[in-house]
Parts: sequence; C-alpha cells; structure tokens
Amino acid sequence: MIASHYAEPLLRHLAAAAPLRRSATADSEPIAELKAGDELWLLDDTGGWAWGYAGEDKRVGYVRSEALSALRQSSC
Repeated sequence: MIASHYAEPLLRHLAAAAPLRRSATADSEPIAELKAGDELWLLDDTGGWAWGYAGEDKRVGYVRSEALSALRQSSC
C-alpha cells in the first residue's frame, strides 16, 4: 500500500506511551518508543493499527490505535 501518495496525513497525539513498530503485529520489532503527548502524523488506521510517521526523524511505523487520543484533532 502506498497511501502516502493518496492520503493527507492527519495530526494525532498519543494518549499513552507506545512503541512504534516496523509492522502491524504485536511481535514486530519496535523502531522507536513514543511518549504520551507525542505527535503521530496518521496515514491509515485499519484493523486496530495506526500507520504513520513520528519523531524528529519522521520514522514510519505502526502503533496500536488505542494509543492515540480519542479526541478529534485538526490537521492545521
């Protein structure tokens, strides 16, 4: 899937700390540790996994959807 060519990223914040994983599985390698309040630029949210990029180096990966804030946030 190449959603980045079709979807405008939506800014979300983490409600709880969570690992950013290489793939959408619980046993996938963590590539970064995100803290509560960190930004995630969301590209897709399917099957309980949010896919996007985060951090200063904009690492691309997956976090569990429930780690994201439940509040709707603006992309502005």
